[in-house]
Amino acid sequence: MENIHYISSEILSIEILDQIISQGKKLELSEEAKVNIQKCRDFLDKKMESHEDPIYGINTGFGSLYNIKITNENLTKLQENLVMSHACGTGDEVPKDIVKIMLLLKIQSLSYGYSGVQLETVERLVDFYNHEIFPIVYEQGSLGASGDLAPLAHLSLPLIGLGKVFYNGKKQDASQVLKQFSWNPIQLKSKEGLALLNGTQFMSAYGSYLLIKATKYSYLADLIGAISLEAFDGRIDPFNELIHFIRPHKGQIVTAKRITEFLEGSEIISRKKQHVQDPYSFRCIPQVHGASKDTIDYVKKVFKTEINSVTDNPNVFIETDQIISGGNFHGQPLALALDFLGIALAELGNISERRTYQLISGLRGLPAFLVDNPGLNSGFMIPQYTAASIVSQNKQLATPASVDSIVSSNGQEDHVSMGANGATKTLRIIDNLERILAIELMNASQAIHFRDPLKSSDFIEMFLKAYRKEVPLVNEDRILHYDIENTISFLKSFQIDDETLN
Repeated sequence: MENIHYISSEILSIEILDQIISQGKKLELSEEAKVNIQKCRDFLDKKMESHEDPIYGINTGFGSLYNIKITNENLTKLQENLVMSHACGTGDEVPKDIVKIMLLLKIQSLSYGYSGVQLETVERLVDFYNHEIFPIVYEQGSLGASGDLAPLAHLSLPLIGLGKVFYNGKKQDASQVLKQFSWNPIQLKSKEGLALLNGTQFMSAYGSYLLIKATKYSYLADLIGAISLEAFDGRIDPFNELIHFIRPHKGQIVTAKRITEFLEGSEIISRKKQHVQDPYSFRCIPQVHGASKDTIDYVKKVFKTEINSVTDNPNVFIETDQIISGGNFHGQPLALALDFLGIALAELGNISERRTYQLISGLRGLPAFLVDNPGLNSGFMIPQYTAASIVSQNKQLATPASVDSIVSSNGQEDHVSMGANGATKTLRIIDNLERILAIELMNASQAIHFRDPLKSSDFIEMFLKAYRKEVPLVNEDRILHYDIENTISFLKSFQIDDETLN
């Protein structure tokens, strides 16, 4: 079976995108996409032969320079100048995994035949993707409104033989890599620079990457929470489906069912309990984790629409013989969704740290700080500090970016989404969540040891056995930094099949 994904008008979901990336599929333009791209370019070329009136971004300046007419002989220069002048990114480099998604989503958006680009341009982007030639893009520079201008300019520079790329394990000049493949720089035609730079592919790539990770870590939050519940000698009653059917939020029902399945056959959960109720961080796992699941589902719908959309400007409509300037590049739908996602992920970390705190508190027959000889040993005292510090940072990062705006381009672009800032800080939130859950797993796996000889479910015992190969029990104080890092690596490598996640 060929390992190729054909770019077409078929709907691209986050799950399909994940498969393309994880299975290392190559890209190829379908015949439908090639025809759509070529027809639109031919239409635009013909239009420019006879059309003398200004058309924004095609034969005019950009932004507040929209009223300056550009002569036909300077249209290629106009587009190249646009790409160069807008390559103003700074800060950290965008992770290569996200740049790869940016390339894919830009190809997808251009393939619908409303952007007026050359077929050769899109095919070169496909070549970059397939040969893992990743343009160096920077995190800072986009307002998330005029399209992700600065990041997409850096993504586009190598098309014209400029900028730098990551290829063959090192950073290189794009011009040198083009020579290695005997490729000539693309000669941009009218509208092409704007089609490449206008668009939401920076925000969309971050959002898609975040959603793939969020789905996994939502599952792991449930699993680690179930281990903590066992370690704390918690009750199964709050996970009874009867409770959740009378308040039927989907995420709540899914979480309760999943926890119940994790604990099926456990000796610990089924034994008689001395306490009537558990703290909220255990008892309300379905309600809290479930709300985050519902948020992830909502954000997936927003991004599914976006990654199947045309987001540059202006747009070319062959059937009605129109070139229309609008605002599909504005990132407001993504900005709001990214902020919502960040809040939901921060909350998974918030409740996780509370469970960690309960586990080290010397309650329910557990030793203080989960170690023998407390006093001589500090045990798991300080990992909770670390988790609390990270949780607090996530609260700060979860402050919405989308409520901010700032005027740009001499007032022509007078409202922006700040969705790009929302995207980069939400990535920091999910990276932090990974660390918080790792610390909870360290504590829960240590605490459940004190329930011996009672056993948990076969599934949880199997999971813990695999974990113990990477992170042994703590019998006396040692450097726990290494345990945290090894736990993070364990969670990163943990594979969950699509059927389980869905």
